[in-house]
Formats: sequence, structure tokens, C-alpha cells
Amino acid sequence: MTDAVPVDDEPTVPTPPVPADTAGPVVPVTPAVGSPTATVPATVGASAPVPAVPAGDPGDVPEAPPARLWDRMRDDPQYAPEHLALEAVRRLGPEAALWVARTRAERPDATADQLAEQAVRRFVNRARLSGAVSGAAGLPGAVIDVGVLAWTQARLVLHVAAAYGADPVHPDRATDLLVLQKVHKAAETARLALGVAAGRERAGALFGHAAQNPLGRVMLQLGVRLARMAGVRAAKRVFAKVVPGAAIILGTWANSSATKDLAERAQALYREHRGGLPHPRRP
Repeated sequence: MTDAVPVDDEPTVPTPPVPADTAGPVVPVTPAVGSPTATVPATVGASAPVPAVPAGDPGDVPEAPPARLWDRMRDDPQYAPEHLALEAVRRLGPEAALWVARTRAERPDATADQLAEQAVRRFVNRARLSGAVSGAAGLPGAVIDVGVLAWTQARLVLHVAAAYGADPVHPDRATDLLVLQKVHKAAETARLALGVAAGRERAGALFGHAAQNPLGRVMLQLGVRLARMAGVRAAKRVFAKVVPGAAIILGTWANSSATKDLAERAQALYREHRGGLPHPRRP
């Protein structure tokens, strides 16, 4: 279980200082309708408060990955994108299927492109807000931000897939996520990494995890891997969020831009292969 699957073009960044205090409180985040309640670990292993989520339409509030997924990614940061993709299909796929069924019932004349655009607008807005919410929380907040962004983007891709008739709970959607988010260049490599991550997940559930690496190294690796998945290619942008004043602007712009780019790739993929992808089973 210790062999690694190489990842293309892994970025290199210097290790920033990390606070060593105890973990802070857990902050609840309002989930989307039809999804389970989730919480954001306030520090992902270090101490710094998570900024309050601003008031507004609960449907536009970005939802954090579930706490168990954060634990899994922290324990195995090398495979954080794979763990996130697997959990997203399990947890968010049914939500996407329900959404498209309800929306088609309400708008029977809507085209697949129109449904996809509706999903894109919804989740680009959430991605933009996630950058504004957690951009000022320092390094731990930056890690939380890219985790929330990657989770929001996974939800977007699965909703787009459902809009074009692809089955959002099919295991191939996890492969699609990793290729669309450029974690892996080829589907074969993505499937291999997902298999390794699934094996490590099962082994961790049975035997527990080995002793943790130093906190600073874990935070750095987790942040870089999630930033890569979320499309924040220059890892220094993520850690530059500790700069006062620039953090919220940078986070908002970077999140929105990366999510729009991902949406275009997802729409192109599912539109092109609409007839050749697994479709939801009919009752």
C-alpha cells in the first residue's frame, strides 16, 4: 500500500510556517437541498478560526466536504484528489440524479445544454463565494478553501453529467473528475490511482493509519494536491492568501476562473460522448 502512482507535473513550493496550537471548533455549513449536513473542520489540523459564512440564499452557500473525507485526505494526502473523487460520486451523484429528474419535471422542454448551463451558473457562484469566505483565514483557511472548491467543482461536473444523460453515480464519473480536473492526463492512470486510493481506504478502515507525518508537511502536501485538483495551478497563489487584503480578491477570482474553465471542459466531454456514456437506470 506504500507504492505511489506518479502524478504528472507535481508543483514544488516552499514549506510555510504552520501554527501548532490545538484544533479549533467545527463550523456547520448549510448544505444544498437533498444533500447530507456537512461541517468544515475549522483548521484541518492546525489552529485558526474559519470565517463565518455570510447570510444569503442557502442554495448559494458552498458546502464543505464531509468530516470523514477531511480525515481521510489528511491521513493520506498523496491521494487526496482520488479520495475526494470517490466520495463525491458516492455522496453527490445521487443528488445530481435527483436534481436533473426534478428539473426535467419542472421544465420538460429544456434542452440538455440549458440544464447544464443552469448547473454551471449555480456552482460557479458557489465557487466564487467559497473564495471570499475562507480567503482570509491564513494557511489552514487556504487548505480549507481549495478543499471546498474541489468539492464544489465535483458537484458541478456530476450535475453537468446528469444534464447530458450520463449516470452521475457510475464509477466512471470519478475517473472523469480526475481527468477533467487535470489530476491525471489519461483515464487509465486515473483508474489505477482510484484503485490504489480505494484499497488504502479499506485498509485504513480495517487497521487504522500509521503515525502522522509532521503537521507542516501534511498541510503542505494536502494543500498542493487539492489546489491542483481545483485548478489553482500556481500553488503559490494558494499560500499567498495569507497576505492581508489581497486574499479575498485573489480567492474569488481564482476560484471563479478555475471553475468556469472546468465547466467548459465538462460540457464539451458530456456533449460529445452523450450517446456512449452509462445512463441512469430506469425504475
